[in-house]
Amino acid sequence: MNQAKPAARAGFGLSLKGRALRLLSGREHSRAELERKLKDHEETPGQLAQVLDDLQAKDFISEARVVESVINRRAARFGASRIKYELLNKGLGAEAVAEAVNSLKDSELERARDIWRKKFDGPAPDAAGRAKQMRFLAARGFGGDVIRRVVAQLKTIEGPS
Repeated sequence: MNQAKPAARAGFGLSLKGRALRLLSGREHSRAELERKLKDHEETPGQLAQVLDDLQAKDFISEARVVESVINRRAARFGASRIKYELLNKGLGAEAVAEAVNSLKDSELERARDIWRKKFDGPAPDAAGRAKQMRFLAARGFGGDVIRRVVAQLKTIEGPS
C-alpha cells in the first residue's frame, strides 16, 4: 500500500478528484458515500474534504439529485420504508429523507398492488398463501396497513365463488 501513493504522485494512478469524478460518473453519490469510499486514497489530512468541498461547490455532489436518483431507481420495486432505509444509509439529511418518504406515501398502495401483480398469479387460496404474499410485500418495505389493504382487497374482489 505504501508504494501506491508514490506511484499516484508520479502520474500512474488517479488523483483523489479523478477517483471522485469516476464514481460520480457512474451514479449519484452523497458526500458521505464519497468520503467512505475515498478515505483510503487520501494522501494528506484534509485533502479529501477539500476535494469534496470543491465538487460540491461546482454542483457535482447534490443531495437532491441523490434522493431523486434513488427514488427513480427504487420506487417501482420497493416501499417507502425500504427506500427510507437506503437514503439514510447514504448519509443524507433527515429532512431530505422525510420529504422523499412523504412524497412516496401517496403512491404506496398502487405501487404495492403493481408489485403484487407481477409476483403472484392471483389471490392466495388459503391463510398460508396470504401470509406468504404479506411477507413478500413486507420484505419489499411496504407498511402493514398497505399490505393488509392489498391482500384483503384482492381477496374480497376475487373472493369465494
